[in-house]
Amino acid sequence: MTAPLRVRADFAAPACVPPEDHQWIASPESGVERVMLDRIGGEQAIATSLVRYAPGAHFAEHFHPSGEEFLVLEGIFEDEFGDYPTGTYVRNPSGSHHRPGSGPGCLIFVKLRQFQRGDDARLVVDTNALAHAAAGAVAIHPLHHYEDETVAILDGGVGAVHRLEAASVPQEALVVEGSVRANQQSLGRLGWLRMPAGEILEVEFETPGRVLTKTRPLPAS
Repeated sequence: MTAPLRVRADFAAPACVPPEDHQWIASPESGVERVMLDRIGGEQAIATSLVRYAPGAHFAEHFHPSGEEFLVLEGIFEDEFGDYPTGTYVRNPSGSHHRPGSGPGCLIFVKLRQFQRGDDARLVVDTNALAHAAAGAVAIHPLHHYEDETVAILDGGVGAVHRLEAASVPQEALVVEGSVRANQQSLGRLGWLRMPAGEILEVEFETPGRVLTKTRPLPAS
């Protein structure tokens, strides 16, 4: 029996993937490739990934046990329920299903099988409508909260610093726009950082930008 794939699966340790370290890997579907940021399992996995669809690529219809969460970073992500342009944040609850693809091509940040039991609301948010912060300031835009999971967009001006206090679960950050220093790590656009429970996450904006942050419920053992 094949052992489950484990990528940055020690949630008691910090994990950091700057954009220059991205390793794109082909998926089982033609025209779809991904960067595995963290993962426990094979094709059916608890996973955090960047996923890139070539123009016209599609993924076979599939279900989402324990949910799917994604942010469209480039292009237009599509399924039978609608089109999701750049900047759209979506939560599809446990038991949902779709056949995703992209006519023009797209890039998404996606998290699979990470919903907590009872968190069953579908959510679609246009983050393009969120206000930008002035130089030296940070605007905090909450996207979702359920028990110990909180998801937000930080919009920061040059020189702004925001400190997320230590939480009872890991917390992570993805640079959506611009460049930042996160816990002394320099991260450009699409850089990702995960900190263990009990440790702060501090973000300093080197350029105007946006960062997706979230507290991360731990996977079931």
